[in-house]
Amino acid sequence: MNHVEKGHYYHDRGFGCAQAVLTAFAEDFGMDAETALKISTGFGSGMGRMCEVCGALTGGFMTLGLKYGKVNTDGSKYGPATELTYQLCADLADIFKEKYGTIYCRDLLGLDLRQKENRDIAVERNYFVESCGSYIQSSIEMVEELLETPLPPEE
Repeated sequence: MNHVEKGHYYHDRGFGCAQAVLTAFAEDFGMDAETALKISTGFGSGMGRMCEVCGALTGGFMTLGLKYGKVNTDGSKYGPATELTYQLCADLADIFKEKYGTIYCRDLLGLDLRQKENRDIAVERNYFVESCGSYIQSSIEMVEELLETPLPPEE
């Protein structure tokens, strides 16, 4: 299965957008699916159902961190790994926003998912399957391109 297929596999089984994106890439970076699913659970529906940054994006940010994230330090906050990771996350958000006009779950779905009646509307209108499935696929494809960026020099 490729990354997009894996993302849809997890999402189609009831996992959230962040979970689907991170878990699609997890094994590439030595993380088992169970750990990826657990770590990313709280990022769904715009981070803890607050309808903030789309879970498909936050799953992408976590994936970029798996490859480029800072693991060594000279005591400074911002070394090459941090700078590159931040830049790639910003690039992902910019590309996503260019395609969809926003990076926020509430704007993408047009609903505040903190309210039960709005979650029911989203289910009734098939938003979680159709809309979120598109955001997951796009995020995965965008992340695949960004993962081609060369690694930074050792810190």
